[in-house]
Amino acid sequence: MSERVAIIGGGKIGEALLAGLINAGKPVKDLVVVERSKARSAELIEDYGVRVTTDIVDAASGAQVVFIAVKPDAVDSVLPPLAKADDSGDDERITITLVAGIPAERYEASLPAGSPVIRVMPNTPMLVNEAMCAVSPGRYANDDQVAVAVRLLESVGKVMVVPEKSLDAVTAISGSGPAYFFLMVEAMIDSGVALGLTRQQSAELAVQTVKGSGVLLAESGLTAVDLRAAVTSPGGTTAAALREFERYGLRHAVNEATAACAKTSARMARRPEVEG
Repeated sequence: MSERVAIIGGGKIGEALLAGLINAGKPVKDLVVVERSKARSAELIEDYGVRVTTDIVDAASGAQVVFIAVKPDAVDSVLPPLAKADDSGDDERITITLVAGIPAERYEASLPAGSPVIRVMPNTPMLVNEAMCAVSPGRYANDDQVAVAVRLLESVGKVMVVPEKSLDAVTAISGSGPAYFFLMVEAMIDSGVALGLTRQQSAELAVQTVKGSGVLLAESGLTAVDLRAAVTSPGGTTAAALREFERYGLRHAVNEATAACAKTSARMARRPEVEG
C-alpha cells in the first residue's frame, strides 16, 4: 500500500520522520510537509525534493495519513484547518499525533465525528532511526489503522502499542529517558576529567562504552541484571563503584525522577495524576 502522507511540522521530529519514510522506500510524490518558515521550507525542498506548503487544508485533503509534529502550543492552530480538510479516498483519514501531553479526546472533539486518532510518544533517537515509539489508538481507531501507524513509524525505529493510559509511564521511561542517559554520560565525562583524563579522552571512552553497552543489552538476549552481574567481580573495582551508587541512592533517584515525569505528563494532559 502506498498511502499519501502529510506531515504537519517540518522541525527536527518532522524531518526525522520524513527522512525515515523516504529511506524506507516511501515515494517522495506521496509526501507533503506543512511548514510556515520559508527558510526551513527551502531546506526541506533542497534536501528531500518534497512538496512543502503552508496550507494545512491543501496538504491534508490529499492525504490518507496526517502526522502532527508541532509543539503543544501550536495544536490549537492546527486542528481547525485540519477539520476543514476533506477526507481523501474511500477510507477515513488517520490523524497521528506526535505531540506530547495532549490526549486523543482533544483531537477527536475538534475533528469530524468519528475521526480515527492515534497518539504517539516518540523520542529523540528518531533523529538517527533508533526511536522507541509508543502508539496508542483513540476510541475510533481500528486495528487496521493502528497497523498503518506502526508500519510507517517502523521506518524510524521500534514501535510498541500500548493503551493511552500507559503513555505517562512511557513518557517517564522512553520519552524523557534520553535526557537521563545524556546526564549520566555528562557526569561520567566530568568524572574522567577529574581523574586526570583529557575531556576528549573521557568523552570518547564514555560514549563508546555506553554505545557498546546498549548494543550488548539489545542483542545479547541477557537482562540488565545478568550483564551487570557478569562484569562485577566480588571485591573488585566495579563492585566498589556500584556500592557507591547504591549508597548514594541511584535507584531511589531514578524512581523519584520517573514518578515526577509521569505525574507532570498526566497534568499536561489534564487527567488525574498517576500514582507513583
